[in-house]
Amino acid sequence: MVQTESRTGSQPGAIPQQRVLRTELPGPRSRELAARRSAAVAPGVSSTLPLYIDAAEGAVLVDVDGNALIDLGSGIAVTTVGHAVPAVVDAVRDQVGRFTHTCFMVGPYEGYVEVCEQLNALTPGDHDKTSALFNSGAEAVENAVKIARRATGREAVVVFDHAYHGRTNLTMALTAKNMPYKDGFGPFAPEIYRAPMSYPLRDPSGMTGEEAAQRAIELIERQVGAARVACVLIEPVQGEGGFVVPAPGFLPALADWCRANGAVFAADEVQSGFCRTGAWFACEHEGVVPDLVTTAKGIGAGMPLAAVTGRSEMMASVHAGGLGGTYGGNPVACAAALAGIATMREGNLGAAANRIGETIAGRLDPLVAELPGIAERRGRGAMQALEFVKPGTLEPDSAAAGRIAAACHAQGVVVLTCGSWGNVIRLLPPLTISDALLDEGLGVLIDATRTVLAG
Repeated sequence: MVQTESRTGSQPGAIPQQRVLRTELPGPRSRELAARRSAAVAPGVSSTLPLYIDAAEGAVLVDVDGNALIDLGSGIAVTTVGHAVPAVVDAVRDQVGRFTHTCFMVGPYEGYVEVCEQLNALTPGDHDKTSALFNSGAEAVENAVKIARRATGREAVVVFDHAYHGRTNLTMALTAKNMPYKDGFGPFAPEIYRAPMSYPLRDPSGMTGEEAAQRAIELIERQVGAARVACVLIEPVQGEGGFVVPAPGFLPALADWCRANGAVFAADEVQSGFCRTGAWFACEHEGVVPDLVTTAKGIGAGMPLAAVTGRSEMMASVHAGGLGGTYGGNPVACAAALAGIATMREGNLGAAANRIGETIAGRLDPLVAELPGIAERRGRGAMQALEFVKPGTLEPDSAAAGRIAAACHAQGVVVLTCGSWGNVIRLLPPLTISDALLDEGLGVLIDATRTVLAG
């Protein structure tokens, strides 16, 4: 039984890797905190779970009432190496004891340099690269646009249907979905142009990746003009937009067009990077080498950290002082990142992601065949999703996805919804999750799906 006295940072093994429900969800302490929250926290900040977390380890979250939940969300792909990994905890403790902040722009430190060295080595391509560190994925994306504009002397930025790139003014403009991300927050930054994404489930039957790319390119050339494009920015596997995996050939064709026309090809790997899809970066599955790569989430092993990594000559186009920020590349976050990257290497977590993906496919594909309300299972590695539709159609069924997610939460399994219509359930388990815990979590999802769709 989980001990409610356990805290994050306890000795490894303090939290058993099992699901335990001691109260109804939410329990009495969570309900007390919810009442306090309503008076103290802005209502614009929402939460998926109606309960409050007290401790976490591995792939288990423990709430303030002692309930232990299976985490199939990883804080939206952040705790890729698991919660409270000893190497990360030790690295953070050590760094906090030495110093927590100087601002790299004032007094630099080795950890920042080492993280950049790791990024330059790990990201796709053997060309010379440099990196800059920031706080969040949105901040990294915004700086990638700055770099691309400076390097090319152009202004136009091309993004795609269903894209999600963040919540700042510029990244809201880059993001496709209005509610809840953009509604009422305009006007937005100019010179942003949207092209059709390769979405195999919803594209014309038989459309290849190359054909989908040509559809996008024709729109870009006609409505924007190739000579005006600073960068084409794309998620190699879309995240918030529904875990959309473009058809093979789509990404390479776009990258080739960028090279031929002097535009920057920028890959937003904020959610898909760091072993999540079975490779260090999702671009690698098709051998695509971006000019710029943005990273966050999994890079920090739970700490806030983000980066832009790119061709040295592009990164060098920005004048001294043009990039940076007070907290960007914070030394504690850098220490966590270095320990997390070492954990990924030592545990071969890319292979683990592929095994997780195979397990999910093996459990969920028969469910897709069984239930007409599921359009498909899709994804790469440990980045998997189910899209729900009205039976016999491709009409999105967001209500079903929401009810299924809520049913999972009530049984102590954390899953997340996403998609342009909110009709997709996404699975992002820690790559260190045990086979037994993953199997149990998937069993709860399967039972909830059958119950909701049968009803």
